[in-house]
Amino acid sequence: METTPAAPSQEPRPSDLQSTAPSDPDNVATGEHNTGELRQNSENEQQQSDQAMDTDPVPPTEQIQPSNPEPKPTAVINSEKRKREEEEEEQTSDTENKKKNLNSSSNPLWKTSLCSYYRRYGANCSHGEMCRYAHGEEELRPRPDNTWDPTSNKAKEMQKADEMEKDEEVEDEEQVALDESSLDKCLVGLPRKWVHDALKKFLEEKGISYKTAKKKKGMEVGFVTFENIEQVESAMEILRESSSGGKTIKLRDAIKKSGDGGLVEGMNSSTRKSVREVVTPLAHLSYSDQLEHKKSSLSQLLKKLTRNARKACPDDLPLPDWILESREIGGLPCKLEGILESPLTNGYRNKCEFSVGYSLDGNITVGFMLGNFREGVTAVEEPTDCPNVSKLACTYAKIFQNFLGSSELPVWNRINNTGFWRQLTVREGRNPDQGINAESEMQIKEVMLMIQVCSTGVEEEVMKAEFEKMRLAFSQGANDASYSLPLTTIVVQDHTGISNAAPADCPLIPLLVAGGGTDGSDCLSIDKANIHDYISNLCFSISPTAFFQVNTLAAERLYKLAGDWAELSEDTLLFDVCCGTGTIGLTLAHRVGMVVGIEMNESAVSDAQRNAIINDITNCKFICAKAEDVMGSLLKEYLGAPTDASSKVISNSNGHSKKTEKISEDTNVKLEATDGQERNGVQEKDITDSSEKKEDISATDAGLTVSDGKEKQHRFKNVVAIVDPPRVGLHPTVIKALRTHPGIRRLVYISCNPDSLVANAIELCTPTSDKPVINKGHKGWRNISSAGLARHRTKSMPNSEHFRPVRSMAVDLFPHTNHCEMVMLFQR
Repeated sequence: METTPAAPSQEPRPSDLQSTAPSDPDNVATGEHNTGELRQNSENEQQQSDQAMDTDPVPPTEQIQPSNPEPKPTAVINSEKRKREEEEEEQTSDTENKKKNLNSSSNPLWKTSLCSYYRRYGANCSHGEMCRYAHGEEELRPRPDNTWDPTSNKAKEMQKADEMEKDEEVEDEEQVALDESSLDKCLVGLPRKWVHDALKKFLEEKGISYKTAKKKKGMEVGFVTFENIEQVESAMEILRESSSGGKTIKLRDAIKKSGDGGLVEGMNSSTRKSVREVVTPLAHLSYSDQLEHKKSSLSQLLKKLTRNARKACPDDLPLPDWILESREIGGLPCKLEGILESPLTNGYRNKCEFSVGYSLDGNITVGFMLGNFREGVTAVEEPTDCPNVSKLACTYAKIFQNFLGSSELPVWNRINNTGFWRQLTVREGRNPDQGINAESEMQIKEVMLMIQVCSTGVEEEVMKAEFEKMRLAFSQGANDASYSLPLTTIVVQDHTGISNAAPADCPLIPLLVAGGGTDGSDCLSIDKANIHDYISNLCFSISPTAFFQVNTLAAERLYKLAGDWAELSEDTLLFDVCCGTGTIGLTLAHRVGMVVGIEMNESAVSDAQRNAIINDITNCKFICAKAEDVMGSLLKEYLGAPTDASSKVISNSNGHSKKTEKISEDTNVKLEATDGQERNGVQEKDITDSSEKKEDISATDAGLTVSDGKEKQHRFKNVVAIVDPPRVGLHPTVIKALRTHPGIRRLVYISCNPDSLVANAIELCTPTSDKPVINKGHKGWRNISSAGLARHRTKSMPNSEHFRPVRSMAVDLFPHTNHCEMVMLFQR
């Protein structure tokens, strides 16, 4: 009797192979098949195979037939036939019984978790009906301990209910701890979009009586003042059962400051942190433990890059090699080679921004805020206990704090957006001859003070009088100090916005300039209100609002690492994207043929050009524009465009022939000419430009000189990009330009925010399909993570050769905090 051959099994995808890999039997939540299941399936398959071998007849070609076989009796033949039929029925019955037993609830792990393949692709896996894991919520069953798969909707609902119950318990405990004698309270958990009217409407609808109510848009906290204790008790009882937008609204004590009676603190006293814990959360650890903590956190972020890049890969393309190889290094996209220590661990910050406000005791204070403003925390405490702040910066903060106590103008109120004095910024320039000692602070040679104010509603005469008093207070405090307290320049920044983060074009008023007057007259030039610092034996001029790394000594190690990984040579064209004051490009200029820097901050570009002149560097060009506006045209101009007859051919001091860059008018690029001492206030080097022709000035802008008229373009053998973007990362347009231009084979990414590095790396390193999807927007983009948005944008990336992460290393520029710089090399 012939049996029906078994259907060929479907070839599993890589994800199927993953889901059937041996794992811990207790790890049911992951949805992966464990060792016990593999063993059970293997035994079942072996039994079925043995049974099939017993019942299958021997093929005719392999049977040994006697030459003269004797015919068997009919009764014997019928007996053997019945015996085979009975055995076949028993085998079929056994198979069905085994299947029923397998499908029954007697197996404690049957259908207790969702299939990993189902969760990833939303379809049945290759195991079919024999898969012991559920392929939908309706198939899911509770575990033997009455728990549910954490990835299921039922488990999430139960977890949410438990969290709400715990919040209610905590709320009850906190309500008991409230100071019933205080009539000033905070409502925590309000929608951020609410303002005063929405809060008042909510209180009236709930029947809560009150005296005053304030709520600022963007905050989760509202401030309410009651008339008596009875109103407080009634509000506490009502709010226990009230919620808005799924959030439970909680009542907290509010600390009242002296003066105009505003409220400055919304945190419960049991959860309040000190300024040391807020600003330097790792200060309680040894430095070696801090480095291990940061390295562990970065490893988890890099694994996130691998996972999201795998999800972003098109289904019709194989996974790139770097994703497949990540399994050999623990899921990392590339090897994390360690973390470079900071040469200085205490007092390393060369720039500190001190907020102006009120302390928990109600006193005017210059220091750091104790929490997030969105959570209603506006209290400010002195920075004396923060190890990352220098003694010099703390001293100037104290001098300014003492001055504000006698000032006629009020400090800034973040609740009402009123007041005058807002912020103090202290910038320091170190002595270049100082040796490195991790236990001591830097020797400071120059100091810049920038005071942020809001002049709205303040008369000009009153403002000038206060500025003069402040200047005298700083000068007197610097002279009376028991140790060296240099003071180079004082600048006032007039900012009328809500946040202290002022735009680059905010008006600046110089009050004190080194070598100039001190009476605030028009002879003071803001172009001269700079200080200087040193990196790799180069002098850098820093304007009040320009970006400069806050840890100068660690920045030297950072830039050296980036240059080594870029593999620079005299035939290299280096694009320094988001160059700031030109620190990266200028420190590496002696190792390349030409540097093209791009920066949107006009004062930073002016500083970069001034720094090139100070250090006699002639092969650098800096362009003032947004990188997303000019990156594509620059790459096309230098690497892909044919020679333009209208362009000038120039050469640098090394004899390399280069082409003057020609930027079309539609890119709105503003080229800042370094045309001499009077414009930029550079006193270190005299520059004459009155006798130069227009084309010669243009060549000077590029750091080059006009050649003998030969119309040709120098072709660089090596083109490298080094990017150092702000915390939000590179603009998608810049990523697209770098990704789609085949001329850039090597990219060094310096990131101060590893989360944005992960998002940008997904777009740079994920393969693209021949038919990209045109994105028509995403309505819920605000609720998507940065990695999710990157996966979404990858679908519309034009088909191009992708990069691959080659190596990564961290550089600790921020000891005692959770932050550090991350350097990653991409190559193709």
